[in-house]
Amino acid sequence: MSKDSAIEGAPTSGEARGAALWELARLFFRLGATAFGGPAAHVAMMEDEVVRRRGWMTREDFLDLYGATNLIPGPSSTELAIHIGHRRAGWAGLLVAGGCFIVPAALITLGFAWAYVRFGAVPEMSALLYGVKPVIIAVVAQALWGLGRAGLRSRRSLGLAALCAGASLFGVHELAVLAGAGVLAVSHRLAAGRPAGPPPGAAAVALPLAVPLASGAAATAAAVSVPFGLLPLFLFFAKVGSVLFGSGYVLLAFLRADLVERYRWMTEAQLLDAVAVGQVTPGPVFTAATFIGYLLGRVPGALVATAGIFVPAFFFVALSGPLIPRVRRSPVASAFLDGVNAASLALMAVVSFRLARAAVVDWLTGALAIAAALLLIRYRVSSLWLILAGAVIGVASVHV
Repeated sequence: MSKDSAIEGAPTSGEARGAALWELARLFFRLGATAFGGPAAHVAMMEDEVVRRRGWMTREDFLDLYGATNLIPGPSSTELAIHIGHRRAGWAGLLVAGGCFIVPAALITLGFAWAYVRFGAVPEMSALLYGVKPVIIAVVAQALWGLGRAGLRSRRSLGLAALCAGASLFGVHELAVLAGAGVLAVSHRLAAGRPAGPPPGAAAVALPLAVPLASGAAATAAAVSVPFGLLPLFLFFAKVGSVLFGSGYVLLAFLRADLVERYRWMTEAQLLDAVAVGQVTPGPVFTAATFIGYLLGRVPGALVATAGIFVPAFFFVALSGPLIPRVRRSPVASAFLDGVNAASLALMAVVSFRLARAAVVDWLTGALAIAAALLLIRYRVSSLWLILAGAVIGVASVHV
């Protein structure tokens, strides 16, 4: 049996593997072109498609993959797509799912970058997002409900999630919340008298963190002012993709320190526009790199920057993905992952709460959120159609 065939849930015959790859390509290309709202919304849409509609994995398995993405640097929703592809169709699925999620989003961002250079501004999207954002709230809420029922089954896990949500609301860094939740879960497991000692799977949890953080520190220390070129551009974005944890706002701070202040390759206004485009276009927020690359080096620069920031995600998933089942077989490492899962759901809930406050601003957006939730839960309407309907209603409401 090949290594690919040994992957749990992956089709074993060549014909079945080809069909699985084609289905992965169609699904993630569509999501990459339509998944607005940032990582929390992307995760919710993937859960709807992969767990509820296609039954490719259980909610527990999905939550393990999502928790694992939060332990490694890089774009979490893209890494989740890569994990799903690997689980579904082996190493080929890893490449297909990740690539198809990134490519349409990068092409859309490239279009925005061309318009920015040509006309000096990005196209207006506020009307479209006015109708899309409340629908996304309903999509995320539905996913949180399902994942919470799977991952928060005890009072202890519920209490841990509540503690993590409170910490996040008070400004504690996401990585500290995740690590703290894992340590608390392990401490409870050991205090309960279950197996102690060095957990055989602990290295599987620590390795994805230790490698990028150590390499990132060295890369940052070695950074010096350099003239613009495609190779320095690739190396810079590869460094960002290898060490960055957190949201688009963390990405903004990271890019500003080098691109604006150290290298002086672009202005602060250009950088803010690039990150804004990454936030409002579908697919990964990290496609802001595509925008920046085009500004600095046109199409070759866009290709180089996009490859640089996303390639590390494939590497980290390839490194950590096969270790997740081993983590589950270790009682202590499994407890750590349970804690991380609880924290991941808490962080997702906090992001959704903040998004809801910005999205539901009047009676129409409130009605859209309620109607979308009803259609999702009661009639199982696809989130894609709801988001498209929200976009049409948003644009129509502005022009009425």
